[in-house]
Amino acid sequence: MYDKFMKRRRDRGGWVDTEPILEVGINQGLALEIGPGPGYLGLEWLKKTEKTSLQTLEISLDMIKIAEKNAIDYNFQNRVKNIHGNALEMPFEDNMFDGVFTNGSLHEWADPIKVFNEIYRVLKLGGKYCISDLRRDINPLIKWFMRRTVKPIEMRDGLIASINASYTVKELHRLLQNTNLRNYKIKKTSIGLIIQGDKTE
Repeated sequence: MYDKFMKRRRDRGGWVDTEPILEVGINQGLALEIGPGPGYLGLEWLKKTEKTSLQTLEISLDMIKIAEKNAIDYNFQNRVKNIHGNALEMPFEDNMFDGVFTNGSLHEWADPIKVFNEIYRVLKLGGKYCISDLRRDINPLIKWFMRRTVKPIEMRDGLIASINASYTVKELHRLLQNTNLRNYKIKKTSIGLIIQGDKTE
Protein backbone atom coordinates (compact mmCIF):
# COMPACT_ATOMS: atom_id res chain seq x y z
CA MET A 1 0.00 0.00 0.00
CA TYR A 2 2.80 2.44 0.89
CA ASP A 3 4.58 1.53 -2.34
CA LYS A 4 1.45 2.46 -4.31
CA PHE A 5 1.16 5.70 -2.34
CA MET A 6 4.76 6.74 -3.05
CA LYS A 7 4.62 5.66 -6.67
CA ARG A 8 1.58 7.87 -7.14
CA ARG A 9 3.40 10.78 -5.47
CA ARG A 10 6.37 10.22 -7.78
CA ASP A 11 4.18 10.16 -10.88
CA ARG A 12 2.44 13.37 -9.78
CA GLY A 13 5.69 15.12 -8.95
CA GLY A 14 5.18 15.38 -5.19
CA TRP A 15 7.10 14.07 -2.18
CA VAL A 16 9.68 12.42 -4.43
CA ASP A 17 11.44 15.69 -5.11
CA THR A 18 15.17 15.44 -5.77
CA GLU A 19 15.60 19.20 -6.25
CA PRO A 20 16.57 20.02 -2.62
CA ILE A 21 19.11 17.18 -2.70
CA LEU A 22 20.72 18.40 -5.91
CA GLU A 23 20.47 22.03 -4.80
CA VAL A 24 22.69 21.43 -1.77
CA GLY A 25 25.29 19.72 -3.97
CA ILE A 26 24.66 16.01 -3.47
CA ASN A 27 25.34 15.07 -7.07
CA GLN A 28 28.46 12.92 -7.16
CA GLY A 29 30.19 9.95 -5.57
CA LEU A 30 28.58 7.68 -2.99
CA ALA A 31 25.44 8.80 -1.16
CA LEU A 32 23.44 7.34 1.71
CA GLU A 33 19.65 7.48 1.93
CA ILE A 34 18.10 6.89 5.35
CA GLY A 35 14.66 5.28 5.46
CA PRO A 36 14.08 4.92 1.71
CA GLY A 37 10.89 2.85 1.99
CA PRO A 38 10.15 1.61 -1.54
CA GLY A 39 13.17 3.54 -2.82
CA TYR A 40 11.73 6.00 -5.33
CA LEU A 41 13.56 9.10 -4.09
CA GLY A 42 16.99 7.49 -4.32
CA LEU A 43 16.22 5.92 -7.68
CA GLU A 44 15.09 9.28 -9.07
CA TRP A 45 18.31 10.81 -7.69
CA LEU A 46 20.37 8.16 -9.49
CA LYS A 47 18.46 8.90 -12.69
CA LYS A 48 19.36 12.60 -12.46
CA THR A 49 23.06 12.11 -11.63
CA GLU A 50 25.97 10.46 -13.40
CA LYS A 51 28.68 8.12 -12.10
CA THR A 52 26.97 8.02 -8.70
CA SER A 53 26.07 5.13 -6.43
CA LEU A 54 23.72 4.82 -3.50
CA GLN A 55 23.49 2.84 -0.30
CA THR A 56 20.28 2.88 1.69
CA LEU A 57 19.59 2.11 5.34
CA GLU A 58 16.14 0.68 5.98
CA ILE A 59 14.72 -0.84 9.16
CA SER A 60 12.00 -2.87 7.39
CA LEU A 61 12.99 -6.05 5.55
CA ASP A 62 9.67 -5.97 3.67
CA MET A 63 10.46 -2.48 2.37
CA ILE A 64 13.92 -3.62 1.28
CA LYS A 65 12.34 -6.36 -0.86
CA ILE A 66 10.07 -3.79 -2.53
CA ALA A 67 12.96 -1.34 -3.01
CA GLU A 68 15.09 -4.04 -4.64
CA LYS A 69 12.28 -4.86 -7.07
CA ASN A 70 11.90 -1.16 -7.90
CA ALA A 71 15.66 -0.85 -8.48
CA ILE A 72 15.39 -3.63 -11.07
CA ASP A 73 12.47 -1.79 -12.72
CA TYR A 74 14.72 1.30 -13.00
CA ASN A 75 17.64 -0.90 -14.16
CA PHE A 76 19.74 0.53 -11.31
CA GLN A 77 20.32 -2.69 -9.36
CA ASN A 78 24.07 -2.28 -9.90
CA ARG A 79 24.10 1.29 -8.56
CA VAL A 80 22.15 0.84 -5.33
CA LYS A 81 22.69 -1.38 -2.30
CA ASN A 82 19.91 -1.69 0.29
CA ILE A 83 21.10 -2.43 3.82
CA HIS A 84 19.02 -3.52 6.77
CA GLY A 85 19.72 -1.51 9.90
CA ASN A 86 18.80 1.25 12.32
CA ALA A 87 19.91 4.87 11.88
CA LEU A 88 20.62 5.10 15.60
CA GLU A 89 23.68 2.89 15.01
CA MET A 90 24.61 3.02 11.35
CA PRO A 91 26.66 0.03 10.14
CA PHE A 92 29.07 2.24 8.20
CA GLU A 93 32.62 3.46 8.61
CA ASP A 94 33.46 7.03 9.58
CA ASN A 95 33.85 9.54 6.71
CA MET A 96 32.36 7.16 4.15
CA PHE A 97 29.76 9.13 2.19
CA ASP A 98 29.86 12.16 -0.09
CA GLY A 99 26.24 12.92 0.76
CA VAL A 100 23.40 11.83 3.02
CA PHE A 101 19.72 12.45 2.38
CA THR A 102 16.36 11.35 3.70
CA ASN A 103 12.74 12.33 3.22
CA GLY A 104 9.84 11.62 5.56
CA SER A 105 11.77 9.63 8.15
CA LEU A 106 12.83 12.32 10.65
CA HIS A 107 9.60 12.19 12.66
CA GLU A 108 10.11 8.41 13.09
CA TRP A 109 13.55 8.69 14.74
CA ALA A 110 13.45 7.59 18.39
CA ASP A 111 16.50 9.74 19.18
CA PRO A 112 16.98 12.44 16.51
CA ILE A 113 20.10 13.90 18.15
CA LYS A 114 21.80 10.52 17.94
CA VAL A 115 20.83 10.13 14.26
CA PHE A 116 22.06 13.65 13.43
CA ASN A 117 25.39 12.75 15.03
CA GLU A 118 25.53 9.50 13.08
CA ILE A 119 24.98 11.49 9.86
CA TYR A 120 27.90 13.71 10.84
CA ARG A 121 30.08 10.67 11.58
CA VAL A 122 29.53 8.85 8.28
CA LEU A 123 29.90 11.97 6.11
CA LYS A 124 33.25 12.82 4.56
CA LEU A 125 34.71 16.23 5.35
CA GLY A 126 32.88 18.60 3.02
CA GLY A 127 30.08 16.07 2.51
CA LYS A 128 26.54 17.44 2.15
CA TYR A 129 23.28 16.47 3.81
CA CYS A 130 19.61 17.09 3.05
CA ILE A 131 16.90 16.07 5.53
CA SER A 132 13.29 16.78 4.60
CA ASP A 133 10.04 15.95 6.35
CA LEU A 134 6.54 17.18 7.02
CA ARG A 135 6.00 19.86 9.66
CA ARG A 136 3.39 19.84 12.38
CA ASP A 137 2.34 23.49 12.06
CA ILE A 138 1.16 23.43 8.45
CA ASN A 139 -1.93 25.41 7.51
CA PRO A 140 -5.02 23.49 8.74
CA LEU A 141 -6.69 23.89 5.34
CA ILE A 142 -3.69 22.32 3.60
CA LYS A 143 -3.72 19.50 6.16
CA TRP A 144 -7.43 18.93 5.50
CA PHE A 145 -6.87 18.96 1.73
CA MET A 146 -3.98 16.50 1.98
CA ARG A 147 -6.10 14.09 3.98
CA ARG A 148 -9.00 14.38 1.56
CA THR A 149 -6.91 13.78 -1.57
CA VAL A 150 -4.36 11.16 -0.46
CA LYS A 151 -4.67 7.76 -2.12
CA PRO A 152 -4.94 4.91 -1.36
CA ILE A 153 -7.50 6.15 1.15
CA GLU A 154 -6.16 3.64 3.69
CA MET A 155 -3.10 5.94 3.97
CA ARG A 156 -5.12 8.90 5.28
CA ASP A 157 -4.87 8.17 9.01
CA GLY A 158 -1.16 7.38 8.66
CA LEU A 159 -0.53 10.67 6.90
CA ILE A 160 -2.22 12.67 9.65
CA ALA A 161 -0.33 10.70 12.31
CA SER A 162 2.94 11.55 10.53
CA ILE A 163 2.08 15.25 10.38
CA ASN A 164 1.17 15.26 14.08
CA ALA A 165 4.46 13.52 14.95
CA SER A 166 6.63 15.89 12.94
CA TYR A 167 8.59 18.93 14.14
CA THR A 168 8.40 22.68 13.84
CA VAL A 169 11.36 24.77 12.67
CA LYS A 170 11.85 26.11 16.19
CA GLU A 171 11.98 22.61 17.67
CA LEU A 172 14.52 21.51 15.08
CA HIS A 173 16.79 24.46 15.82
CA ARG A 174 16.82 23.41 19.47
CA LEU A 175 17.66 19.82 18.57
CA LEU A 176 20.37 20.68 16.06
CA GLN A 177 22.14 22.98 18.51
CA ASN A 178 22.89 19.87 20.59
CA THR A 179 24.46 17.92 17.70
CA ASN A 180 27.76 17.88 15.84
CA LEU A 181 26.06 19.37 12.77
CA ARG A 182 26.96 23.04 12.72
CA ASN A 183 26.75 24.46 9.21
CA TYR A 184 23.05 24.02 8.54
CA LYS A 185 20.03 25.97 7.40
CA ILE A 186 16.35 25.10 7.75
CA LYS A 187 13.86 25.98 5.02
CA LYS A 188 10.12 25.96 5.46
CA THR A 189 7.84 24.77 2.65
CA SER A 190 4.05 24.79 2.42
CA ILE A 191 3.82 21.29 3.91
CA GLY A 192 7.21 20.61 5.40
CA LEU A 193 10.78 21.60 6.16
CA ILE A 194 14.21 20.96 4.70
CA ILE A 195 17.51 20.88 6.59
CA GLN A 196 20.55 21.38 4.36
CA GLY A 197 24.22 21.72 5.16
CA ASP A 198 27.69 20.22 5.02
CA LYS A 199 30.32 18.72 7.29
CA THR A 200 32.81 21.51 7.78
CA GLU A 201 35.05 20.09 10.52
